[in-house]
Amino acid sequence: MTSDSTPDDATSSRGLDRRQILLGGLSGAAVSLAAAQSASAQLAGVTEAGVGRQAPDAPQSAPDAVAQHRVEVAGPNGVVAAGHPLASMAGVRMLMQGGTAADAAVAAMAVLNVVEPWASGAAGNGLATVLEGKTGKITALAFTGAAPRLVEPSATPADLTAGPKAVVTPGAFGGWIELARRYGRLPLATLLEPAIGYARDGHPLDPSIAAAIIRQQARLTRYPTTAAIYFPGGRPPAPRAMFKNLPLARSFQALADAETAALKGGASRDRALMAAYDHFYTGPIAQEMDRFSRANGGWLRLADMRDYKPQWRDPLSTSYRGHEVICSPLTSRTGLETCEQLNLLEGFDIAALAPDSPQALHLIAECIKVTKADVYRYAADPAAFPTPVSTLISKAFADQRRRLINPARAGVFPTGAAIGTARAGPRPLDATPRVPGDTTNLSITDSEGNAVGVTTTLGGGFGACVIMGETGMFCNNGLRIGSTAPYPDHPNFVRGGQIPLLGNCPIIVRHEGRFKMVFGTPGGETIGQTQFQYLINVIDRGLPVQAAIEAPRLALDAEPGFYTPGAAVTVQLESRFPAESLAALQAMGHRVKRVGPYAIGSIQAVLQSEHGTKTAGSDPRRMGYAIGY
Repeated sequence: MTSDSTPDDATSSRGLDRRQILLGGLSGAAVSLAAAQSASAQLAGVTEAGVGRQAPDAPQSAPDAVAQHRVEVAGPNGVVAAGHPLASMAGVRMLMQGGTAADAAVAAMAVLNVVEPWASGAAGNGLATVLEGKTGKITALAFTGAAPRLVEPSATPADLTAGPKAVVTPGAFGGWIELARRYGRLPLATLLEPAIGYARDGHPLDPSIAAAIIRQQARLTRYPTTAAIYFPGGRPPAPRAMFKNLPLARSFQALADAETAALKGGASRDRALMAAYDHFYTGPIAQEMDRFSRANGGWLRLADMRDYKPQWRDPLSTSYRGHEVICSPLTSRTGLETCEQLNLLEGFDIAALAPDSPQALHLIAECIKVTKADVYRYAADPAAFPTPVSTLISKAFADQRRRLINPARAGVFPTGAAIGTARAGPRPLDATPRVPGDTTNLSITDSEGNAVGVTTTLGGGFGACVIMGETGMFCNNGLRIGSTAPYPDHPNFVRGGQIPLLGNCPIIVRHEGRFKMVFGTPGGETIGQTQFQYLINVIDRGLPVQAAIEAPRLALDAEPGFYTPGAAVTVQLESRFPAESLAALQAMGHRVKRVGPYAIGSIQAVLQSEHGTKTAGSDPRRMGYAIGY
């Protein structure tokens, strides 16, 4: 608390202490001038900061409301914001050992596999967006596996949701190796060391993970390889009990040993990393996954894993009010969503509207609605089907589509725009079960100007819900409805060898050519919606990183889904929004549903100030945490 007794010039000149800086209303908006003047009047009689009844830590000085409940985390030498505190700490450990942001990302992802096993893993999928500090170049990495070649298009939704047939080719570990090869410098054995320790020796299981295990009991107990880890002795692990995954520890140790053996044999660092890659994709891990899949009726084969390669690609980008917003390309649909949403909103003065006003919420919802219709009509694996990317993210297209938005009235969920030789819109369909996505994110900067954002996933909770033999790993269930389209004539329908779509989209923003922020979120269908609102909070409303994260959000849901024109769209509002705004939205024609106060998304972000300093924030909606040094 020593800093509270000696406030900086910007704070003391307005008579505000730390708690007054956090003043905010239901919307989480920044402190207004009126609030600042009021606070100054309250402190007018204080002659010495930090003394008496008006001291910053005195009960009498506390405001009635705060805009954020966590402090921003400074990182002058580096900072990691990830989906679990132990993952963030593992990343910081790598930075403190001289590693880069890429090294920290690999270590954090490996730990997330252990401590957040329902959301991501080495056999999952994901995307990264990387800024190289010395060149300023930004690249995208897709580590997204395809549907196995043997997949049967006639498979039922149940087949595609859980069990050995729901598995897509593992992509994440290949992404870890690519990040380490191109932008890292530490040995893989060092990067995996924290995860190996937590998997072998245990870690206190977060209560939310314990609850998720119980919710998925029917699926997690179906196969002995899964039940042995998640229901040892037939019982689920208790919250905060020490949780271990010994098969995963052995797999990670074998990967580290493959690299170490290559180095001892005289291999270069790059060749040694590829020895670990080969151990996973053609060696013992691939062979064990092939064996287990065959024995249990799955479609994944050794050939699918051998043919997989992570891909470096050019990212998508758009400009928004003088900022360059750089996003993941296909096979992420969310890069397209982010660009079109921002382009649509740029035609409205959202900054002039109160954040919790029905007018602002309506415009945000309508921009999301129009964008979903366009993106879901066209987005697919570009290697299999051409997608009109340049049109979808253009300003001219947004000008055309903005005509669908009535500032005073909710529109129906439209048909996606006809572009070029337009694909036929999908036919109406009975409601098809959809599985919510479960994902995680991390955002990292280091002292060399590098920035890495990663969003990685198992698809639905615990992925395909089956541990692949003795590997200790879940695979992504990316064949499920949502990641794939339910319509056989749609380009994103399930097909062998085709990569299903992801919502993952870590974003880097530059302003006037300089790094501004890196951020991302999990959330399935809500990822693009959450990130859209975070950008509004920072760029249009000028909020600092943590307040921008914690501000209440909305999210659209559609039945039977966003693939279907005319679908019934519901605007889900976090309950911190005023009841008056909900009623006004209903009067505009929206179907509205209140959800929990902190229910939508889980942003991890690093934001650079006008002074060049970096602070990180982490979302209290899940168990993420930011750590800097």
